[in-house]
Amino acid sequence: MNDAFIAENKQRQKHGTLTGIVGICCNLLLFGIKLAAGIISSSISIIADAFNNLSDMGSSLVTMYGFRLAAKPADPDHPYGHGRYEYISAFIVSGLIFMMGMELLKSSFDKILHPEPLNLDFLAVAILAVSVLVKLWMYFYNRKVGKRINSSAILATAQDCLNDVFTTTAILVSVVVMMFTSLNIDAYVGLAMSLYIIWSGFRTAKETINPLLGEPIDEQTAKTLENEIMSFDGFLGVHDLLAHNYGPGRCFASVHVEVPADTDIVKCHEQIDICEKVVFERTGILLTIHMDPVETDNEILTTARDTVAERIKAIHSSLTIHDFRMTPKSDERTNLIFDVVLPVDLAEDKKRVKKEIEKIAKEIDPTYQCVITFDFDYTSKN
Repeated sequence: MNDAFIAENKQRQKHGTLTGIVGICCNLLLFGIKLAAGIISSSISIIADAFNNLSDMGSSLVTMYGFRLAAKPADPDHPYGHGRYEYISAFIVSGLIFMMGMELLKSSFDKILHPEPLNLDFLAVAILAVSVLVKLWMYFYNRKVGKRINSSAILATAQDCLNDVFTTTAILVSVVVMMFTSLNIDAYVGLAMSLYIIWSGFRTAKETINPLLGEPIDEQTAKTLENEIMSFDGFLGVHDLLAHNYGPGRCFASVHVEVPADTDIVKCHEQIDICEKVVFERTGILLTIHMDPVETDNEILTTARDTVAERIKAIHSSLTIHDFRMTPKSDERTNLIFDVVLPVDLAEDKKRVKKEIEKIAKEIDPTYQCVITFDFDYTSKN
């Protein structure tokens, strides 16, 4: 790791710690005043909103500690660093949110079955109004910091704050309605709040478990890598891009780069070294490049490759080929050896795709025999 990466890592920890402290203080304050207002007014919806703030405080605490653990340097047992602690902490938070939602769901049902008279006044309205303003400020603050350090965890916190603005506003409106009408919708609003909290827990779990299980590199990053690589002279194409994420700022990738078969190996190796360094400096991705020599002056091979590549689009528009070679065996047989990149939705149809490609090759030239290796596309197309 270079000095710039280490400095950036420390900066991320500082911002993560600061946003965590701000979140703990603000949410603890909101929890206290809302809980008091909820108990005084016997409002389950206000109490539910208070515990939602308590879960947010727990989220800030776990996230802050997660940033601290994620900033630990690599060691012999963890050579790729500890960046995934950031995801693990968010996953723990999702579990806490879910448990909180289930408890509030139980309390809301109890209130529906056994309603109690409410003691609402303008103090409850004022507390909820202040809560909306505080959460709105926290949204803008977390969004600004999250964008500055490109932190999905902090940006998720910002979105959670915005969600809290909407839910607290809904409770505020319901309180005003109950103050001026005979409608007692408090338990039902509390029920809606608990379901929202449970849904938030599931959503947060899904968002954090995906990078732990292994997400594909996003299409924009893949395109950026391809453009950086293809900006170097002598590189003809790229394929087989694989990327592994070990936490924010800890992405390792490998890719195959096509070069002319008659290229100077020493000069090509120098180009590859320079390309890997430039990619890391510009994207922070540690890239390893594998060189694939391709024939560029064989007209028969080029024609066969281009024709096969074009014709297989009829099977699936995203099918591509690479590492194309031609080895004549006799006047009656010529082997076409190449790799086919399959999209995920065709993973179970390899046999059918293989037969259709072989049929296409035979239509081009009856002597063609295909020797196909299937690869898979590990980049996101969303």
